[in-house]
Amino acid sequence: MSAKILLVEDDSSLGYVIQDGLIHKGYEVTLCRDGEEGFQAFCSQRFDICILDVMMPKKDGFTLAQEIRAANTQVPILFVTAKSMLDDKLQGFQTGGDDYITKPFSIDELGMRIDVFLRRTSPSFYQEEIFRIGLISFDPKNFILHHASGKKTLTPKEAEVMKLLCLNRERVLKREEILKTVWGDDDYFMGRSLDVFISKLRKYLKDDPTVEIVNYHGVGFKLVVNG
Repeated sequence: MSAKILLVEDDSSLGYVIQDGLIHKGYEVTLCRDGEEGFQAFCSQRFDICILDVMMPKKDGFTLAQEIRAANTQVPILFVTAKSMLDDKLQGFQTGGDDYITKPFSIDELGMRIDVFLRRTSPSFYQEEIFRIGLISFDPKNFILHHASGKKTLTPKEAEVMKLLCLNRERVLKREEILKTVWGDDDYFMGRSLDVFISKLRKYLKDDPTVEIVNYHGVGFKLVVNG
């Protein structure tokens, strides 16, 4: 069965080009013209990945991503944007996005990004292993952190970073290693984006004061359990 993609792009010409290119690659693509139409489509169908333009009428891509995340924490969200400012990219990650691609781009590049997301969100990508971290358990297959106070479902990228920290527990993971493994790139923009994800994971782990993600300034991070 082909993967179902929600594409929300207000530029009709570009939208048709992207839709046609992805259909030729074997995907099933639903094209929407604005954020409101996109959210209606998301609520009425099941999608394997959402591709959202940022600047749109009625509802921008960041707002749409927040609404999608409130309804579904696991579907990958990829922003398509003409913006290159760091703050815009960080805002995309803060609103629940997993990655971005900057215009102009090729359909082949977009297709490769999609394939990576679909491969990493498939059940076979994750081991059955459950990680025990202090009083918290982490189920990477289902993206879930369990604690006595409740559970938190992570986004795909949050789960990838968390899994990498768990696999390398008590070892300092270099920033470049995390970025290359999770995002495939270690440029400055991605480096700042990693800080956003680490901040989110720290917030999710705060229910257990014995668990800590230690920052080694300029080097990397280490998952530590005290006690």
